[in-house]
Amino acid sequence: MINKNRLIRLTQRLIRIDSQNPPGDEIRIGSFVKSYLAALSLKPKIYEFKKRRTNILVTLEGRKKKRSLLLTPHLDTVPQGRSWHFKPFAATIHQGKIYGLGATDCKGNLAAALEVIHSLVEERTTLDYNLVFAATADEESGSSLGLVPLLDKGILRPDAAVVLDSDDFSVVVTQKGLIHLKVKIQGKKAHGAYPWRGSNAIDSAIKILSALKAYKFKYKKNTNLRPPTLNIGTIKGGDKVNVVADWCEFELDFRFLPGMSDKKILADLEGIVKKYARNFKLEIEGIQKPYCIDEGHPLVRHLMMAMRQTGIRPAIKGSEGATVITFFQDKNIPAVAWGFGVQGCAHTADEYIKIENLYRGSLALARFLKEYKFG
Repeated sequence: MINKNRLIRLTQRLIRIDSQNPPGDEIRIGSFVKSYLAALSLKPKIYEFKKRRTNILVTLEGRKKKRSLLLTPHLDTVPQGRSWHFKPFAATIHQGKIYGLGATDCKGNLAAALEVIHSLVEERTTLDYNLVFAATADEESGSSLGLVPLLDKGILRPDAAVVLDSDDFSVVVTQKGLIHLKVKIQGKKAHGAYPWRGSNAIDSAIKILSALKAYKFKYKKNTNLRPPTLNIGTIKGGDKVNVVADWCEFELDFRFLPGMSDKKILADLEGIVKKYARNFKLEIEGIQKPYCIDEGHPLVRHLMMAMRQTGIRPAIKGSEGATVITFFQDKNIPAVAWGFGVQGCAHTADEYIKIENLYRGSLALARFLKEYKFG
């Protein structure tokens, strides 16, 4: 049975362990999770792809060992930043909420998963499948030291996955893809009093960016996602006010829908840049493909059913931002994201999680795991 007081104390203990990324150091919180699981007579393992960037894995063996379900929250948080009224590592309880860095994203979810595992062990519950738990590093910086190598190296090979990193009990079944890139424009330097003697790279960049802002994406409407977007994230260029700028560079963030092609977007971008700049370079910083899973998939159906049976109003949504569910599609592993955080609270000062939602979410998670059926 889920122990509410134990769950609250566990959430507080996790929040009080600093795991900010950057700088990136999950060894303390990873060691805590490992010790917690070991105290339940389980056999957790540590995997590190860089020193002190700790991932913790453990398997609860089921009756039928042919299939496995992965449950995975992450260990790291974003940097604390400023403007906090509650101390970010104090895990203060106030008006039914636990305040602290990572409370919503995603130490509350981590605590819920550990409490559910604790409950299963206490009850001596044996599931119909192997339950694999992975608390991973580096999620806030792309998962290159966490979930990605765990999947790429075949350390994780689940038949299905639930990523515990969502808000308000929402089941994330689709998300936008992303393209991050840098455009470098090369011009010709000249004295600022004689601009016609040079070629101003900033002028070219302005024309390119104006054309990009007018660019019309071609896409099919998705009921769970907003239309595709373009954000100009950074721009810099030139050396001095009285010198014609012979360089300018800017970074772009494209978010695009399932069914759209990253190659088509990049080809259209290159065509626009060519129109206004002779010398340029496109540097791809990252591409993640969009993701979509059928709403009738067993993962979705069983999560929705578990929530209803626990008195929670279920909801299906899409993610405008990138989550790690996209990494599973390359391995043909069906995945959804789900969790108990507070919408709009992640990555903010005075981040918090509602105690009642944490408790009810844990009850629903336990029911889901007990009743889940593949196929």
